[in-house]
Amino acid sequence: MHNLDILFINPGNAQGIYQDLAKDYSAIEPPTWALLLAESVRNKGYKTAIFDINAERVSNEEAVERIKDYNPKLICFVVYGQNVNAGTVGMSGAVSLSNLIKEKGINNPLSYIGSYIQALPIKCLEDEPSIDFGFTNEGLYSILNVLKEENIDVTNMGHIKGIVWRKEGTPIMNPSEKLVSKKEMDTEFPGYAWDLLPFKEKPLDLYRAPMWHAEYNMDNRTPYAALQTSLGCQFACEFCMINIINRDDEEEIGVAGNYSLMRYWSPEYIIKEFDKLIEMGVRTIRITDEMFLLRPNYYIPLCKLLKERNDKLKEKGEELKMWAYSRVDTLRRPDVLKLVKEAGIKWLCLGIESADKNVRLEVSKGRFEDVDIVEVIEHCHDAGIEVMANYIVGLPGDTKESMQKTLDLSLELCTSGWNTYAAMALPGSQLYKNAIENGTPLPENYAGYSFHAYNTLPLPTEHLTPAEILKFRDEAFDIYHTNPDFLKRIERLFGKEEANNIKEMTKIKLKRKIFEN
Repeated sequence: MHNLDILFINPGNAQGIYQDLAKDYSAIEPPTWALLLAESVRNKGYKTAIFDINAERVSNEEAVERIKDYNPKLICFVVYGQNVNAGTVGMSGAVSLSNLIKEKGINNPLSYIGSYIQALPIKCLEDEPSIDFGFTNEGLYSILNVLKEENIDVTNMGHIKGIVWRKEGTPIMNPSEKLVSKKEMDTEFPGYAWDLLPFKEKPLDLYRAPMWHAEYNMDNRTPYAALQTSLGCQFACEFCMINIINRDDEEEIGVAGNYSLMRYWSPEYIIKEFDKLIEMGVRTIRITDEMFLLRPNYYIPLCKLLKERNDKLKEKGEELKMWAYSRVDTLRRPDVLKLVKEAGIKWLCLGIESADKNVRLEVSKGRFEDVDIVEVIEHCHDAGIEVMANYIVGLPGDTKESMQKTLDLSLELCTSGWNTYAAMALPGSQLYKNAIENGTPLPENYAGYSFHAYNTLPLPTEHLTPAEILKFRDEAFDIYHTNPDFLKRIERLFGKEEANNIKEMTKIKLKRKIFEN
C-alpha cells in the first residue's frame, strides 16, 4: 500500500558544484517548482510530500531509506533551480541518487521533471537508465495524467501526453501536453506548499539567502523564501534556456528561444502567498521572475499591495527585504523605483551581461542603444535600491579587449553586488544547439555546466580558449571584490564586519581542472 501518490525530490550536490564555497557562502534556495507542483496535485486530491535533500544535506544512503519509508506511487525528481544553469547542474546529484535507488531494488516508478530533460528528452533517457520516464514541459497536466493511472506501467505509456518513455528500450517522445493557460494560472497553480518543506526550529530556516542579499551579514540569511509572480520570459537571449518549460513540440533538441511566453498570476492572488510568508515570520524573499519589472500594469498594483504590508511591518520595527530581476533596458520608469523600494524590494538584479553592444547583439540581448547603463544604476541608487549586476564573459564575439571593457564598466558602476558568469552551452539554449552543430567540446558531466565546478568548461570563442575565459573570470572576481572603492562602499552602507566577510570569501579559491592540463 502506497503511503503517498507522489513524492517530489529536490536533489542536492552542493559540495560537488560550489566546492569549498558550499559550506558557508553559497545560497540554499527553496525548491520553487517542487512547491508549485506539490500544491497543485494536492489541490486535486492527491497525497504528496517534498523531500528536499539540498536543504537537509543528507547522504544518498540515508535518502534511499527515507524514500522507502515514503513508499510513493510515483517518485518525481524536480531538477530545476533558481539559476539558468541549475537544471543541468542539478542532474549530477539527481542521477547519483536515482542510480542508487535502482541498485537498492526500489521499484517505485521513477520520473524526472526539469529543464534538462525538457531540453534533451531523448538523450536524457538514453544516458540515464535509472530514469523510467520524464515530463517534457512544465509537466503539471502530464503528472496528473500519470497519477490517474491505477497502476503505473512504465513499459506501456504510449497513451500519456507530455512524457518521454522507453518502448522496448528505445526512448519515445509522446505528443506534448498543454501548458496552464494564462487565465487559469490562479486556479491550476494555486500557490506553494510551504508546509511541506523541512525546517529546524521555524519555517524556512534551512534555507539561506545569498550573502549580498543579506547585506553580507552571515546572521541575516535565514529564514529565506523564493516565489514567482510570473512564468517565462518574452525575450530570447541565446545563452539562456529559461523558456524551455514552455516547449510544445517533439524535437530531440529543444531551444528555449522558440518558446518565448509569459504568464502571470493575478496580483491579488500572489499577495496571499506573501501574506502566508509574512505570517510565518519570513522577511527575506526572492522574487524569482525572470523579468519582474517589465510590465508596469502588472507590477505596480502588486507593489502597492506589498507596500501596504511593508508599512505595517515598519510600524513593528520590521520590514521586508526582497530582491527581484530586471534588465537595464526595461527600467524606463525611474519614477516607480520609489514605489518598488517602499514595497520592500531592496535589491535589483540587473542583467547587463556585456559592456560591448555588439557582443550583446550577437546573442540577441540587445544593444541598449537608447539606454545609459550608468544612469540606470544611478536611478536605482537614488531610490535607495542596491544593485546586483550580472555579467557574462566569453560570449560569441568576445575578445580580451571586450571582456576588459566589461570589467572596467563594472568597476565604474561599483554596485554593491557583482556576479560574472563564464558563457556556457546550457542545454535548452541556442548556444548549446550551435555547439552541437559545430562539434564544440562540452563539459564531461552535468556539474561541469556550472562555472563554479572543478571540471567546468566554458564555450570557446573565435578569439579565446575556454581556459583564457575562465582565467579572466576568476581574476575579475578577485579584482572586483578586493577593489578599495567597492569595499569602502560596503563598509559605508553595511558595516566593517560585512566588508571583512567579503575579504574572507575571496580567500577561498576555486580549483580548476582546466588549469591543471
